[in-house]
Amino acid sequence: MSIEPRHAHLATEEGNLHVVEAGDPQGRPYLFLHGWPESWHAWKGVMALAAPDARAIAIDLPGVGRSDVTGDRGVKRLVAARVHELIQARGLTDVTLVGHDAGGMVAYAYLRRYPQIARVVIMNTVIPGVEPWTDVLKNPYIWHFGLHGVPELPETLVRGHQTEYFGYFYDVLSADPSKIDPEARAAHAAAYRSDASLTAGFDFYRAFAQDARDNTASATPTRTPLLYLRGQSEGGDIATYAAGLRAAGIEDLTTAVVPDAGHFAPEEAPAEVWRLIHEFATR
Repeated sequence: MSIEPRHAHLATEEGNLHVVEAGDPQGRPYLFLHGWPESWHAWKGVMALAAPDARAIAIDLPGVGRSDVTGDRGVKRLVAARVHELIQARGLTDVTLVGHDAGGMVAYAYLRRYPQIARVVIMNTVIPGVEPWTDVLKNPYIWHFGLHGVPELPETLVRGHQTEYFGYFYDVLSADPSKIDPEARAAHAAAYRSDASLTAGFDFYRAFAQDARDNTASATPTRTPLLYLRGQSEGGDIATYAAGLRAAGIEDLTTAVVPDAGHFAPEEAPAEVWRLIHEFATR
């Protein structure tokens, strides 16, 4: 079975979505959502490992890379609707929805809006409105949440310096920054090269207040299985995140730590990330 990525575009109500597939079209589907400042390329290593048996699918989130800018303005509940259009259009069933960073926030919003999803994996993120959200917002080391939420200013500062600015986060938040190699860094910078895509990336942060309201309003009990992952070198006690998810109504929760990884676990430790996801999906 070929593991080479196959690229296509899906027309949605809010514009074209860049969809990348690898593996067996008849295999168990895994749908991967990237975070910031990344693109579908963040999942390339995981998809290669999944592809021999599974149907591995990744997208550029709306406005990023080769996906059109939409009117969603980063609101995760609305981005989740684009993901749902993809799942319906491709006729996917028994889906494992996997989200990293901002993609993890979208995956959580998807679970709340479409609880019929088979299972969800959320990685390396805090969920707006779900504890320890309050503490994260107070943490001075998470300074970029505030900066990125300011209208227009981050675009002015970062425009033309995407490689250097994004590289700061890869270097500071990774256990081993070399694992995010030059090819990946170039691909991610290219995905935010245009003014529109740069704004789309910062809009993920500008939507946090709305996301928190949406998540608080939808905090009801659900039995949909959820796997929550954090990198071994990533700050924050995973037990605190688990407690917040359970308090928000996640009744079937599994947690695990990804060894030898920081915040960018899918790129830092793709083999271990795939092992944990695959074991969760096939248990």
